[in-house]
This record gives sequence, C-alpha cells and structure tokens, in this order.
Amino acid sequence: MKVVTAFTTDIVLPCLDEAEALPWVLERIPPGWRAIVVDNGSSDGSPGIARSLGATVVTETRRGFGAACHAGLLAADADIVCFCDCDASLDPGLLVPFADDVATGRADLVLGRRRPRGRGAWPPHARAGNLALARMLRRRTGLRLHDLGPMRAARRTELLALGLTDRRSGYPLQMVVRAADAGWRVRERDVPYLPRTGRSKVTGTWRGTWHAVRDMRKVLVEGPREVTAS
Repeated sequence: MKVVTAFTTDIVLPCLDEAEALPWVLERIPPGWRAIVVDNGSSDGSPGIARSLGATVVTETRRGFGAACHAGLLAADADIVCFCDCDASLDPGLLVPFADDVATGRADLVLGRRRPRGRGAWPPHARAGNLALARMLRRRTGLRLHDLGPMRAARRTELLALGLTDRRSGYPLQMVVRAADAGWRVRERDVPYLPRTGRSKVTGTWRGTWHAVRDMRKVLVEGPREVTAS
C-alpha cells in the first residue's frame, strides 16, 4: 500500500442564509480541517454565527453558487480542498474517505452520490434534472456517473489549473467536465442525503431546477480546453 505523508484539508461551504443549519454543519467538520464559509449575501447573521463557531469566513458579493465555491477555492491553502453544501443536507464528516482517496492516489476527483434519507430529501423534479444531466455528461465525456452533487474532493493546485469560469449553477458540472477532459480519475462514493434545513435556493423549486439545468447545459456544449500546468 502506498504510504502517504500528512496532508492538509480545507472544506468550502457556500452559504446564503444558513443560520439554522450552520451549528449542525460546523460541529461535524473533521478534526484538523479548516472550514471556509463563503457568505454570498446572507441577511440572517450567518457570517457571525460561522465565526463564533470557529470557521474562516469569506465574503463573496457576486451572487451565484459557482461564485461562492470559487471564492472559497481561492481562499484555500490546503493540499486538498473539499466542497459541501451548508444546509445540513450532507454531513461534512463523511468527506474523510474522499480526501483519503485523493491523498493516496486512488482518485483525482471524488464525488458524493446522494442517497435520499427521509421524506423531502430530494424532490422528484430535482432528481429528474440531475439524472438527465448525468446522461448528457456520459455522452460528452464517457464518465458513467450517477450524480452531480455538491459534495466532492480534489487537490487544490489541480483544481485551480482547470481554469473554472462558471460562476452560477454550472460550476459543479464544469469541474467534472474539465477534469474528464484532463484525464482525471473520477469516482463516486455513496452519501446519505437528508432533508435540508430551511428553504432551498435552487433545487427546491421547479424554477430553480430549470435555471440550474440551463446553466449546466451551457457547460456541456463547451469544447475541451488545455489545462494549465500546476
């Protein structure tokens, strides 16, 4: 078995009005990891709560899921960067094996395949949109993935080298597409998906899901790009 020296890990948590969920999320950050909460315009005191619970808080004034995720990536300085939603639908503690897979070289990008737990955890329209995108991704890249969810891990320098440009809902998909184009080894791990705390800003409504699918379809028509050296 390959022996790996100690590695550092940052976890990026995009945040928009998640005051109710933050305590649950932040108490589950693995020991020794740094939580980077990226506030994307909250009006419920989320930044103060995050700071009081020991998180590093970054402010991103440009609205958009991708804008918040990328601001967190730019603020990170660890060897490995993980991403997770900040709404208590996903347990960040489950990212430990994701980071281990990357650190040991078993994968370059690890994604969480969401497995719904509890009524309302994953609305039918959101699940249908995700399935359609996964099929389109397979045609575009050959990757046989089941989910394009927000829980993931990769090396920071390699993520930066992908040159991600989407700042809306297409950011997670663009990461996968460009990783596939660069020849990355991509794998999935099952994760329980719980009913979120508070109101969903994206996939909780038909309109939000439609906007997310529209953003992601734009990513799928992009041609391959040359990845810069890290």
